[in-house]
Amino acid sequence: MNLINKEITHKVFGNGNIVEQNDSVITVHFNDGIKKFVYPDAFETFISLNDQDTAKNLQKIIAEKEIEKQALEKKLKEEIEQQVLEQQRRDKIKNLKIHESSQIVLWLDEEEQQVVFNDWQVSSGKVQNGANQGQPNKVARLRPNSACLLTARDSDQPETERRILGLYMVTESFVGDELNDGMIPAHAEFRIKLSEQEAATMYFWNYYVNKNFPHRMTWNSGKFRYFDNVWTAQILKDIIASSSDKENIEQAERFLEYFCEMNQLDINNIPDKSGALV
Repeated sequence: MNLINKEITHKVFGNGNIVEQNDSVITVHFNDGIKKFVYPDAFETFISLNDQDTAKNLQKIIAEKEIEKQALEKKLKEEIEQQVLEQQRRDKIKNLKIHESSQIVLWLDEEEQQVVFNDWQVSSGKVQNGANQGQPNKVARLRPNSACLLTARDSDQPETERRILGLYMVTESFVGDELNDGMIPAHAEFRIKLSEQEAATMYFWNYYVNKNFPHRMTWNSGKFRYFDNVWTAQILKDIIASSSDKENIEQAERFLEYFCEMNQLDINNIPDKSGALV
């Protein structure tokens, strides 16, 4: 707003005339000399424009600038809060005790396959015998760094045909040995459902290997097994490599980056898969 040659009244110096103006300073000529003032702040305290129409227009500008200032302050505050939270998260990751097999692979029955990708949670199953028979299985190794790998095979298929249907990170506050209801909930962001076409090429045994019996591919009983951290990263890499959908690729890339950070893995040095099928 151009205020050159506008007459003003100062509470101390009296009447004056604006002779210079830039984005942050106005220069006023008074009878006893030249004075400089911060613009537009001075108009909120001790300077007023003599022309009422100009004064009203200036007040609108000042109000708009105040709104912009408050919005900027709010944004800066939120950024600082986010930085604090991010640093707390990084400190938590740094102090997290990472088990080399802190991921979990689950065998989904037909009913679970129908609902898991709507509910985005899965049961750990129940204890089959002993004093705790019928109680939910505890998954003691699971922590915020853990992923749940979802697999299945048809009853008439051999175990070698087990396919990966999807996977998700657990919620950020999840602690497996505190599990009471047996349900393992998914992270709000890091979750992937494979299409039928994608799942058809994602064989579970390309990644998993029993280190004591490396050529054995059996899953005789039990709802879940613990799964190696590196194997999960290999799966995410293969999902990225095999997908043709840009949005899916970006989602899997974000997932892999988060997963590697949470598990303290070097994303650029993930070894090739070497499961029992390979």
